[in-house]
Parts: sequence; structure tokens; C-alpha cells
Amino acid sequence: MRGVVTADGDREHGAVAVIVAILLVVLLGFAALAVDMGLLYSEKAQLQNGADAGALSIAQACAKDDADPKCSGTSSLAKDLADKNSLDGLSNVQSIDLDLTNRKVTVTADPIEAGRTDNQVSLYFAGALGMPASSVVAKSTVVWGSPSKGTTPFPLTISKCQVTTLLIDGSQQRIQSHGSNANDDCPTSPSGGDTPGGFGWLLQEASKCGAYIDLAVNESGADTGNDGPTNCDTVLSQWAADITAGKEVIVLLPVFDSVTGTGSGASYDVSAFAAFKVEGWKFGGTSDLPKTFRNRTEWAGTNACSGSCRGIIGRFITYTALSSDYELGPVTDYGATVVKLTN
Repeated sequence: MRGVVTADGDREHGAVAVIVAILLVVLLGFAALAVDMGLLYSEKAQLQNGADAGALSIAQACAKDDADPKCSGTSSLAKDLADKNSLDGLSNVQSIDLDLTNRKVTVTADPIEAGRTDNQVSLYFAGALGMPASSVVAKSTVVWGSPSKGTTPFPLTISKCQVTTLLIDGSQQRIQSHGSNANDDCPTSPSGGDTPGGFGWLLQEASKCGAYIDLAVNESGADTGNDGPTNCDTVLSQWAADITAGKEVIVLLPVFDSVTGTGSGASYDVSAFAAFKVEGWKFGGTSDLPKTFRNRTEWAGTNACSGSCRGIIGRFITYTALSSDYELGPVTDYGATVVKLTN
């Protein structure tokens, strides 16, 4: 027997069709959220990486030499790095806002897609809802300068007579805590005193090896002995491991203009930070790590440090660091600059 379709049955089928249509719209909406939002998130991340890389590279060039062609509002660095950080190799740099006075650069990037104007990303499911594309923009701001405030990783301050601009990127130096110094231009003081011709130990932060430095404030002295703070052994051991592995150990050290008092009562007039490439040290009376590293054979001639000698050996260099640990001021003549993201 054949089934009979009644008028009421037709109305029921029609109602189901309407419900299915509504549900399809809802499902498409969820698909748009899941797939298209994921697509936009990925595009945003690629653009942000490219904008960050471009801004950082321009800032590094400006920090080294603001006359460098790469330090400009038309630098090709931003476009090149934006493309390299995009999965399809295509990005657009809307603008490079370079402010040399305030040592700041902002790079704004957006996507490029074949067949569409700039800053348009095609959407899959959202197109069925009348939204075929969406815009995405990434912006990155980077500042640069020489450190003015921050924590130096090692509680050591060195006299400016050991860090003259003529010595930046120069030969290896031995900087002693007391007595004669490799730099004959530096004055000396008797054993037991903090010499303006060498270095002094600074007051450390609680439970840390390093010391907080504010160039606007005189820094107080701390440890009065030759051997240095005992809680820096872990730092020194890591330095030794890195140097042994062929890695460079570069530390930003504060530079003082003058010192008053001696020992724990000393006060240092700190004026800048300098980048020091560490190559060895002798802070203890034995050759055991971590207090002594690379003694005697590696330190030849005038830089030899044995017996009662206490000091650090290395060279001051021009160095640009990527760090968020410092507040920045104008670029100094001591070769140490820092670039950091602000967004």
C-alpha cells in the first residue's frame, strides 16, 4: 500500500527545511570562526614577526651608526625581513617611522595577496556570509640607546681611564683591583684601597650577583676583599664553561669617573656602561674554578696575572645588545648600546 502525503505533512517538511537552513547558517558561522579566525591569527603572527625583525634591524643599524643607509625611513631591511617572516614570502611595509632624536623606529606591515589590494586576506567560510576578506595590520616599535639604569650581571665598576674611546675595540687589557695596572695612564693606590686605576666591587642586589646601577646616583662600594663576592661563583662558572666551549662572554660593566673613600665606604661616580669581552680572571689565591680561570699560559707578557695579582682580563668592544633589562639614554662614546621592543 502506498503512503499518502497529507497537507499537514507538507507543512512539516517545509518547517524542517527552514530549520536545516538556519542551522547551516549557524554551522557556517562556527566554521568561519574556527577556520578563518585561525587564518587571521596566523597571518597576524607572521606580520608581527616581520615587523619586529624589521624594526630591530633598523634600530641596530642606527645604534651603531645613524649615518648608515640602513638607518633610514626607506631602508630595504624592513621589507626584506617582513617577506622572510611570511609563509608565502609576500608582505607589505606600510611605513617606517624613524625618529632619530628620540632614538625610536616604528615599522607597520600588512599582507599582500594576489588579486587583492594591500591589507586584504581572503576568508574561506566567512565569504558565504558576505565577508570575503579582512584586513590585518602589525606594528612594532623599537628604541635604542646606551643604558642609563639597570642591573649589571656582575658587581664590578671600572675606571674610565681604562675605558677611553681609544681603547674600545683595542688590545687585550689586564685590569687589577689594586696596585699597578696595565694602563700606565691610570693612577694607582696602595694594597687594600679602591684604586681609580682599576675596579671596585659594588653593592649587590639582594640574593643576586649583580648590582643595580642608576647613572644619576653615586654607587656605594661593598666587598672590600680582593677575592670578590662569594655568591657570584655560579656566574663565573658559567662564564668559564661558555669560554671553554668557544662562546663569547660579553658583559655590560659600569664605568666610574671618580671614587671617594675606600673599601665598603667607597662611593663611585658612575657615568656610563661599557661592553667588556671577558677572556679570563683571577679573583682568588688558587687556580681553582670559579675564582680563577685561564691563568698563566693564556695571559702572556704584560697581561700575566699570577701570584698576588687579582684582576680581570679581556677587551672593551663596540657592542649592541638586545635586552629589556635597561632603561635607555643617549648613545655614549663607550661603545655599549641596547635595542629593545616597546610593544
